[in-house]
Amino acid sequence: MKKIVLLALGCLLSSTSIFAQITPAPSPGAAISQVVGVTKISIDYSRPSLKGREIFGKLIPFDKVYRTGANSSTKVEITGDITVQGQVLKAGKYSIMSIPTQTNWTIIFSRKLDVTEQNYSASDDVLRVTARPQDISSVETLTFDFSDVKDDAATLSFSWEKTKVSLAIGVDNVASIENAVAQKNNEAANTFQQAADYMLQKGLDLNKALGLVDKSLALRENFRNNWIKAQILDKLGKSSDALGSALKAQVLGAGDASYSFYKDGIEKGINEIKAKIPVAAPVVETSKKKKS
Repeated sequence: MKKIVLLALGCLLSSTSIFAQITPAPSPGAAISQVVGVTKISIDYSRPSLKGREIFGKLIPFDKVYRTGANSSTKVEITGDITVQGQVLKAGKYSIMSIPTQTNWTIIFSRKLDVTEQNYSASDDVLRVTARPQDISSVETLTFDFSDVKDDAATLSFSWEKTKVSLAIGVDNVASIENAVAQKNNEAANTFQQAADYMLQKGLDLNKALGLVDKSLALRENFRNNWIKAQILDKLGKSSDALGSALKAQVLGAGDASYSFYKDGIEKGINEIKAKIPVAAPVVETSKKKKS
């Protein structure tokens, strides 16, 4: 009899769980995103409603940490570095917590994505900023929004009950563009480098390989593409030029942690290249006899 009761209870709990997944949530999920300059800012949150309740100072007490939403934590994801209230927030994904008061709110960006009021720890804080709340007409459901969007700035706000909190968002478009270009150049440099190395190892058109490695060097110079160029030049019979690239590879390798795997081979190669360069005969000065 006991087993039957437990089985029935299990079925009831299972059906309740399934039922909960197909009914409307009391605080439905929402998402909003905005591109500011070349940086995308995305917010995922749940939207609790007033339902006749007093919220700030009652349901949500002042001076205590609040998840700034309902259900799971409110999250923000940014594709590039931004400033919030003038302070830098690096690209990444964070939870947004807050500490409401009547006169000033503290907004917290936490690296802990599953943070709640119960497991919150200040040690996970990445950034804290403050903002003065504004009195507004009553808003039934918690709402995040972007306004005053410009090429390099925007305002991120959240509103609920009769309170609105706004944060000044800024982006450095020049830095974002430079980082994007550097990343693309790095990807292209690696592509040209790999192609040149492949042609070198397979003994294919060495002049084309030389052109490819030169493109790699123009985008991002490192010990590897210098060493590839040295080997190509050596095979083309240009040992003196090859030695210059090989020695440069050796110098650049000193600041690269991966150089240790190539060090012995490069040093051996340098000695082999040096052996191919003819030693210039010493110049012997002859003195002319003075006429008597």
